[in-house]
Amino acid sequence: MMQRAYIGLGSNLATPLLQLRSALDALSALPQSSVAAHSSFYISDPLGPADQPRYVNAVAALDTGLSPLALLDALQTIELEQGRTRKAERWGPRTLDLDILLFGNLHIDEPRLTVPHYHMHARAFVLYPLAEIAPDLRLPDGRPISELLEACPYVGLERLP
Repeated sequence: MMQRAYIGLGSNLATPLLQLRSALDALSALPQSSVAAHSSFYISDPLGPADQPRYVNAVAALDTGLSPLALLDALQTIELEQGRTRKAERWGPRTLDLDILLFGNLHIDEPRLTVPHYHMHARAFVLYPLAEIAPDLRLPDGRPISELLEACPYVGLERLP
């Protein structure tokens, strides 16, 4: 059974725009999956250490027959293939970060995966690209994305042409 998943993409190392384009190609090549849409690319200020480059972010809508954990494994494989190294530092620079933001209307609370993504409601670099491709989206708890946007100012974000 196909589910619509929303994937957050981010990069601030190794030519970030190319990293995101390559990640979108890799998402399109996943088994039982197709990219239904993706947002524009946005530049955002980094979370965590301020002495790192700004990020390029986007959101993709992925129709997939993979289970949530199989999708997580596939996303982590894409990250590794694009040079991601996981470090102890939580919000440090990275070649590629792929996060499952939403997976259908599921609530998932497992050691490896929390969906909806636990901080998406407070991150402009997630909400604005998500609203661009799914303006009528409702979260699994019923809240419309417009309500989240009202509480999350468009600060430190720049949409690329």
